[in-house]
Amino acid sequence: MMTARHPMTLTQKILAAHAVGLPRPYVQAGDVLQIRVDWTIASELAWNGMDRTYALLGRPRLHDKNRFFLAVDHTVDPETLAKDKRAQRLAQLSRDFALESGIRHFYDANETILHTKFYRDLVQPGEVVLGADSHTSSHGGLGAFAIGLGGADITAAMVLGESWIEVPEAIAVEYTGRPAFGITGKDIILKTLGDLGRNTVAMERSVEYRGEAVRGFSTDMRFTIANMTAEFGGLNGIFEADGIVAAWLLGREGYNDGARYFRADDDAPYVARFPIDLGKLGPLVAKPVSPDNVVRVEEVAGQHLDGCFIGACTTTEEELVLGALVLEAALAEGRVAVSRGQRIVVPGDRSIEARLAERGLWAFYERAGFAVDPPGCSMCLGVASRKAGKGEHWLSSQNRNFPNRMGEGSFAYLASAATVAASALDLAIADPRPLLQRIDEGRYNRLLGRDDGRPLPEVRAVEPEARVAASANGAGANGSTGANGSGEATAAPADHLLRGRVQRFGDNVDTDAIIPGQFCHLTELTDLGDKAFHFVRPEFGARVREGRTIIVADEGWGSGSSREQAVWALQGAGIAAVIAKSFAFIHKRNLVNEALPYLVVADAEFYALAAEDAALEIDLAAGTVRHVESGRSFAARGGSPMILALQREGGLVSAIKHHGPSVFSDIAAS
Repeated sequence: MMTARHPMTLTQKILAAHAVGLPRPYVQAGDVLQIRVDWTIASELAWNGMDRTYALLGRPRLHDKNRFFLAVDHTVDPETLAKDKRAQRLAQLSRDFALESGIRHFYDANETILHTKFYRDLVQPGEVVLGADSHTSSHGGLGAFAIGLGGADITAAMVLGESWIEVPEAIAVEYTGRPAFGITGKDIILKTLGDLGRNTVAMERSVEYRGEAVRGFSTDMRFTIANMTAEFGGLNGIFEADGIVAAWLLGREGYNDGARYFRADDDAPYVARFPIDLGKLGPLVAKPVSPDNVVRVEEVAGQHLDGCFIGACTTTEEELVLGALVLEAALAEGRVAVSRGQRIVVPGDRSIEARLAERGLWAFYERAGFAVDPPGCSMCLGVASRKAGKGEHWLSSQNRNFPNRMGEGSFAYLASAATVAASALDLAIADPRPLLQRIDEGRYNRLLGRDDGRPLPEVRAVEPEARVAASANGAGANGSTGANGSGEATAAPADHLLRGRVQRFGDNVDTDAIIPGQFCHLTELTDLGDKAFHFVRPEFGARVREGRTIIVADEGWGSGSSREQAVWALQGAGIAAVIAKSFAFIHKRNLVNEALPYLVVADAEFYALAAEDAALEIDLAAGTVRHVESGRSFAARGGSPMILALQREGGLVSAIKHHGPSVFSDIAAS
């Protein structure tokens, strides 16, 4: 007897192929799955918190020491490593773990950027990658299901080889038209953000990038677009791997034989499809202080700059080469760099650095006044020696321009490396197209090794071989349950009644605001609590001590970085619960893992009443919030069974200690 066909998205097919104990040979949005994990990855800044979790678990043996990737890249540069004891401690902590565990893939300071090396050398289509960094989404550029999570989740997956996931809804972004030469992946994702908005249609969803134009995207372009899916608000961003990806894999020395080329079904269940025409796309700039505050470069041309930065994980070899050629064209016109300000360029990996040196391209950066630094996150995080000053305006090819991101009180504009290069000599935002027109496209391709003329390899699409349980009883794929459909609430601790007054926040409060990167080296809850909202609401801690212990926010609470320190900071400050209209996926997982209660309430009347200093009473067992003055109660929807179970266990570490390696299967069956 034939089984009815159930169409799936690309993400759903990868998850079905990795699921354990499925009750049926397909998955759909809302299913809660136990999944096998191919890779876990982290930086030294994430390892700082992960080591705390690893110690709480008793420092067990890793599931596969050859499948954990650790790079020292976030807080380091030569000057910082020489002088900053914090950076020295973080780097040494990672070195010590690498020696202790015998992991194969460890990269010390200023060798590479986490995502650059992993994407170029290791990840393959069809794999599941979990990373302790929100930009783990980058690896969807090669057709992997790759998501950022908090350090506790990554530590658990590193030890167990498994994790859990609620299958996300999916949207399709369908690109048409052929972008002009010099329009990069950065311009394309800025166009997407500008048209569709941050933390809107992509929020907590899989974003599948499709359309006729995609067939012409290089692997570097796909990387950048998938990388900034984190800014879009998506759980993951992913492209179908094709001949371009297969050709890239053939150029590797290894990790090129395990690719699985899944395809979304033609009638895949996308929540929505969003067409975007790239045919007339020009260079774009995201103005402060959000990556979706996007305008055409002409609208900000002439904007005074104090500095230009080309680098960070979103900036690929392709963009570095293009930036060099833009500078070459400008210098050929006799232009010279103005004497004021700063210009910094940072390659993503030593191999890229060496290739640009071999081709003589660094010379153009140096003649244009750029300091060429070794690989690392550098200006993007604003925590090492390279940072912008108060009141300074910088143009950067990085991925985030939140307040204080490049340094306290600074302002960041985002653009492609070509636009940054065109703006660097005069330190004023400039349209790169006049210079791009002077570049020989054939030479550009030859510099990137793309001129061999060989046909692309053919790829064979495959279907997932789902592992269906012998006696399927539904334990492996559970939908949401709870009080009603109006919101979401975590399970109740023993003391399920919480009382406090409100600290009120608006939309899209990011984790950089909750705990700035400068303080993510801290691990003690009270220390982190003292630094919560350090730049944007320095009175936060004092308000908590006065009884304002319940946060009420609007859409997109906890977006941005995956840092679990954001939850620890809330706990350390004394926050009892967080209520919002919606939560960023990673931050919500971190709240669950650390057993800090959260509630999603949809009713607009609640938010009208829950003003600053309003008294609230939360009944976690009933999933309700009462506004004390009016006496009105509002309901919150229950979380998924896995979330509720983890909350009952007191968080992820407690659950693993209780159940051991079978934690996810035990909880799923409960």
